[in-house]
Amino acid sequence: MMRLRILIHWIVTSAILFGMPYVFPGITVANILVAIIAAFVLGVVNTIIRPIFKFLAFPITFLTFGLFTFVINAFTVLLTTWIVPGFAVANFWWALLLSVIISTVGWFFHRYYHVHSL
Repeated sequence: MMRLRILIHWIVTSAILFGMPYVFPGITVANILVAIIAAFVLGVVNTIIRPIFKFLAFPITFLTFGLFTFVINAFTVLLTTWIVPGFAVANFWWALLLSVIISTVGWFFHRYYHVHSL
């Protein structure tokens, strides 16, 4: 069941990444394969590197009542653009917007999945 949830989340994130250039001009995705690879890399970065960022930034995150987490998420998106050729974000603000959209959709997905899987 966990593998299915991860697969669905990966597909949803890939779809978000692939659709973003049509809505927001500051985000570029070359093709659907790049979106799939970028979603995978973003998942790996969020699993391995994001916890390290969150641990190191805990004092400032605490002082900003958790809002610095958005900055950390934007940096994970920027790191992903650095790793994946064909996936580009114009600047930090576009990365922040993209991370907020992915987080929001992920939150809805997580909430919907848990409500309907009972």
